[in-house]
Amino acid sequence: MGEAGQLALLGSRVLLVGLGGLGSPALLYLTAAGVGSIGIMDMDRVELSNLQRQVLYGEGDLGSDKTSRARARAMQIRSDAEVQVHQGRISEANARQIIAGYDFVIEATDNRESKFVVNDACVALNIAFSHAGVSELQGQTMTVLPGRGPCVRCVFGDVPDLEAGREGEERGILGPVAGVVGAIQALEAIKYLVGFGELLVGRLLTWDAGRMEFRRVPLPAEPSCGVCGKLLDGAEYEKRGFRNQ
Repeated sequence: MGEAGQLALLGSRVLLVGLGGLGSPALLYLTAAGVGSIGIMDMDRVELSNLQRQVLYGEGDLGSDKTSRARARAMQIRSDAEVQVHQGRISEANARQIIAGYDFVIEATDNRESKFVVNDACVALNIAFSHAGVSELQGQTMTVLPGRGPCVRCVFGDVPDLEAGREGEERGILGPVAGVVGAIQALEAIKYLVGFGELLVGRLLTWDAGRMEFRRVPLPAEPSCGVCGKLLDGAEYEKRGFRNQ
């Protein structure tokens, strides 16, 4: 990465939407890597049941806003870090205004509707982002570069039934599963900001932790997608020097 890459990180702005099992390791690694400005967004408070996977927090943080404790933890890692707090939930009403100020977004929510809100805003603003989800011993992640590959709606269609989503959340998550996937999201952000390696664009990385099996599933873009179908030219991707997928 070298000095030039480190300076690129220092001049970059990354937004983390969600400070749970995925967002915790992502924030730790982005802060330690030297990202100059990090935005953090969440609406929840720290609960005892969070602690097995949300490694930003400890027992002394119970009952506190996740955003305030996450900012304090980031400042312990790097005192010169710029951490901007966005307290609340991402929504159609605020997404574009908040996301517009960043170079890359890590979508680390546990709410399926919020995932589509982030997707739609990022595509509209032509801002790259990392999508991920975890449940039990399973994890998945992909990187969306508007105009270069499929977006989340291309892959998953419209917003799934919310009751079905709640059933999935009730099954729980083994902590290290979220930790590994969140770390991969941070790595994708760093690669994008510095401009090296291959991103998970047009590919869904899935992980079965029980079998310790990773798979990369090709994902063709969907030209008829109502969100990103008009953007498939890849200019920004090529400009940054990434290898073709």
